[in-house]
Amino acid sequence: MASVLDHATAVILVGGKSSRMGRPKALLPFDGEPLITHVLRHLSTMFTETVVVAAPDQELPKIPALVVRDDVAYQGPVSGIYHGLNASTKEVCFVTSCDAPFLNLTLISNLISQISNFDVVVPFWEDRYQPLHAVYRTSCTPLLKDQLDRNELRPIFLYDKVRTRKVHEDEIRRLDPDGLSFLNMNSPEEYHAALQLWESRMTDPIAVSVELFGVARMVAKRRDVALSLPRDATLSHVLNALAERLPELRGKIIGANGLTAGYTCNINGLHFERSPSAKINSGDRIFLLSADAGG
Repeated sequence: MASVLDHATAVILVGGKSSRMGRPKALLPFDGEPLITHVLRHLSTMFTETVVVAAPDQELPKIPALVVRDDVAYQGPVSGIYHGLNASTKEVCFVTSCDAPFLNLTLISNLISQISNFDVVVPFWEDRYQPLHAVYRTSCTPLLKDQLDRNELRPIFLYDKVRTRKVHEDEIRRLDPDGLSFLNMNSPEEYHAALQLWESRMTDPIAVSVELFGVARMVAKRRDVALSLPRDATLSHVLNALAERLPELRGKIIGANGLTAGYTCNINGLHFERSPSAKINSGDRIFLLSADAGG
């Protein structure tokens, strides 16, 4: 589960022309709500500060975020990134667009965790930088303003001027195997395909794997367990399914309310987790081990 981030702002750009779509993307219905509301609600579970960057006269639904406006409409993502960073009260911003309904909070948290020695952390997926799924220090704001003044409207012009961490595809696939984080919608056909994908993901079960270490492996006499879980699975679902599959773990390692004292889980090799309510995503690899191993 990705933790709540007090030191970073989520910036959502909504001010594009939507010319191929034929109507404003931010207002497209998605899972029973406007697309901007869907994306914002998802990000608000992790970020305490959210900024939405819109065109000067753009219509938006009522949303729980700071809304700022581009000075000039349709200057491209550099303008949106600049205004979002300029409005942030934090040192770091995660920047995305409103037409990205499959954002992966674990991946976002991982990208933000890499910013310490860099000014930009940007994924490189399918031979392209993904500037609207990237992390920027707000100290980049003056350079972005200079780019706008020179009419350099591509975000990648910034990357050669600052300390940039290029996150490669093999790193991304650990957390988002299919790269759905980068799926956006530019046409009615892509919009309807995204709706169908969302509906299938909400009904189909998810697959996770559990690897046992130490005492847990000795007690169970096996190393790996593959589990099929409901779409809204939490760590509690994992532990319940694991206890059903390996009843010998009950009591000693898995108690009635979660893990017993002395045991913890590591999610994808990135962070330790004991909370039964922690969200589990499809493809997660969960390591069950003694707490003194690092939890």
